Amino acid sequence: MIIAIDGEASTGKSTQAKKIAKKLNISYRDSGAYYRAITLFLIRNHINSEEIIRNDFLEKINIYQKFENGIFSIFLNDIDVTSNIRGQKVSVNVSEYAKKPEIREFVYNLLRKSSESTSIVVDGRDIGTVVFPDADYKFFLYAIPEIRAQRRHKEINDESIKIELIEREIKQRDDIDSTRDIAPLKKAEDAFGIDVSYLSIDEVFEKIFQKIVM
Repeated sequence: MIIAIDGEASTGKSTQAKKIAKKLNISYRDSGAYYRAITLFLIRNHINSEEIIRNDFLEKINIYQKFENGIFSIFLNDIDVTSNIRGQKVSVNVSEYAKKPEIREFVYNLLRKSSESTSIVVDGRDIGTVVFPDADYKFFLYAIPEIRAQRRHKEINDESIKIELIEREIKQRDDIDSTRDIAPLKKAEDAFGIDVSYLSIDEVFEKIFQKIVM
């Protein structure tokens, strides 16, 4: 079984995917975390997002994810970078790296391989449209930018960063993600859309879970 949870930035996709994975006792994959880890690696190695990333260079990147006892971790070349990938520098640059075809194909292969022998729930922006178009269940989460910025600000937990700046970056990211030539952000025709702007985490979870078990 494959459950795809797509949606805009900072709409709680990862939170809901983790809750579903834990409830159903299946594997969880955070596609955005793959892109963030790759972005972190490339920034650290001074690779510009405008450069073509060769396959032999991508092969130096070993990424794996863990989800145990409700706790998610991601490892980059055997080092836990779970907290590093949520930093502001990665957040600002990840969309520019993620739109590169060679990077997207690299992540697609990781995700598809991870589903070969187990049921999974995956969150991202093109899971139900490109990565797993035949997923058993598809959801798309969206919310107004102001509320997404507030949620992102709490996640960053840095008062020196203004909410207005985060909101502006979210809008820019929406524009990049939805207008890119490769796998643009959009709702799959057969996906169940949920406006999470004024819903609690538990209310969103119930909407998703009821669709799966009904």
